[in-house]
Amino acid sequence: MPVENALQLSRGLLGSLGTKFFLYHENRIPESASLVIASNHRSILDAPVLMAALNRPIRFACHHYMGQVPLMRDVVTGMGAFPLDDAQRRQQSFLRQGSALLAQGQSVGVFPEGTQPMVSQTEARSLRPFHRGFAHLALQFASRHPRQEVAILPVALLGLEEQTYQPVPLRLLRMFDPSEPLFDRPGWHPMVVYKRLTVAVGHPYWIRQSDRQAYQGSQGKATVKRLTQTCHDDILNLLRQTR
Repeated sequence: MPVENALQLSRGLLGSLGTKFFLYHENRIPESASLVIASNHRSILDAPVLMAALNRPIRFACHHYMGQVPLMRDVVTGMGAFPLDDAQRRQQSFLRQGSALLAQGQSVGVFPEGTQPMVSQTEARSLRPFHRGFAHLALQFASRHPRQEVAILPVALLGLEEQTYQPVPLRLLRMFDPSEPLFDRPGWHPMVVYKRLTVAVGHPYWIRQSDRQAYQGSQGKATVKRLTQTCHDDILNLLRQTR
C-alpha cells in the first residue's frame, strides 16, 4: 500500500470515531526538511492524529509485537508504521530503518517514552523520561548527509475528552514478544480513544554543523543527552501550558 494512503486512512479513521483535534502553532511545522517527529504517547490514535494534524504521511516506529500479530501487522504497516526488531536488535533496527526512510525524503515519527505509558493508565499531562534513539537518529543522519537540512519537531498531544477501554490481558501479548518485561504482569492493556484533544507543535530543533561535529567527536554522548532533554522539556511545557 502506498505510504500516501496512510494520511487518507488516518483522516477516515478519526472521522469514523468522531475524534476532533485543535491544532496550535501550525506555523512551526517545517515545509521542507528531513524531519524526525517526537511526541508523547498514550493512545492508539496518536499516530493517525499526528498525520492528520501535520497534514503528511509519517513513518512511525512501533513495538516489535505489533509486527507479530497477523491482523495488527496489516493495520500498522498499512498506516505506514515500521515494526522494530526484538529487544536485542531494536536500536540497530530503528537506526537502520529510520535512516533509510529519511534518505527517501519521508518523515519519521517516534514516541520516545517507549512502551510504558501505553500499558499503564497515565494522566494526560504526565510525561515519562525519553529514550535517546530519536536524537541518535537525527544526529547520525545529519552527520552522514551534511548538505541535508535535518530537524526534530516536538509535538504535544493532550486529551481533553476521552474514553478508556481494557480489551487485552497484558500477559496475552507475551505470546508475540516474550522479551518485553512489561507484558509479564497481571492486568489489562488500556486503550485510550480520544473524543477531543489538543495538538500543540513546538519549535523545531535544527541540527546545526556544531551538533554534527560534536556528535562525531568526544561530545557525542553529551550532545545526544542534551538534545533528548531539550525535546522532553519542550513537550512537557506544551502539555502544561495548553488548555
